[in-house]
Amino acid sequence: MLRFSANLSFLFLDRPFLERFAAAAACGFKGVEFHFPYDFPADEVRDAARRAGVEVVLFNFPPGDWAGGERGVACLPDRIAEFRDGVELAARYAEALDCPRLNCLAGRRPAACSETLIATTLVDNLRHAADALAPAGREVLTEPLNSRDTPGFYLDRTAPALALLAAAGRPNLRLQYDLYHAQVMEGDLARTLERHLPVIGHIQLADNPGRHEPGTGEINFPFLFRHLEAIGYDGWIGAEYVPSAASAASEASFGWLRGVEADHAGRGFTPLPAGV
Repeated sequence: MLRFSANLSFLFLDRPFLERFAAAAACGFKGVEFHFPYDFPADEVRDAARRAGVEVVLFNFPPGDWAGGERGVACLPDRIAEFRDGVELAARYAEALDCPRLNCLAGRRPAACSETLIATTLVDNLRHAADALAPAGREVLTEPLNSRDTPGFYLDRTAPALALLAAAGRPNLRLQYDLYHAQVMEGDLARTLERHLPVIGHIQLADNPGRHEPGTGEINFPFLFRHLEAIGYDGWIGAEYVPSAASAASEASFGWLRGVEADHAGRGFTPLPAGV
């Protein structure tokens, strides 16, 4: 059964954040995800999700100075205390939102720092986060980001991310596999998904080039969706894309979901509401 979540940091941006939950539900989404909830009290985010009847399936640990270009602090040896404070904050939000998984952004590679120290810092921080969230049954993910869009990001490919997860050695550590980032850096999506399915905790999508909705670029999404169903992926697939100029509004960009509905009729896919 394919399950799609709407990323509220990319979709429905014509509305205030707390109104995007209902907008996603109106378009047929049962799950939502987003980058960060921390600008809003946890109870307000929880209430928005409850009113809309959607599950919060994923958000990120605090990233450092996002507006200033930081993309996480987990690999930075001089920011360990900040990272661990962020884990504590994220855990409180996850409890309030009943969110089962959180993404740990590794961060950009620090200057004048040895590879060994960077890797050791990240592994130790992943262990800390995994141990902090394990009693509540939550997963900690880490995600490679392509180094074209995010120059200097420490993890930009699948294999190094998997190696670090193995080194950290915690059962609730998983890989967040973003099809867009992976296509930019390495391709071979279907085989990678099948080979590493047991350690993949969440998938995100956007087409390449442009990071727009499926069907605007080179990725064969109908094939990949059938492949994911065939190999038994049962997690969420996050729609984390920028609606193309041709679509303009988010609601106009969901034609690809109609294609999924037609291709998977009778096989567990929840149809979209009429008119979307």
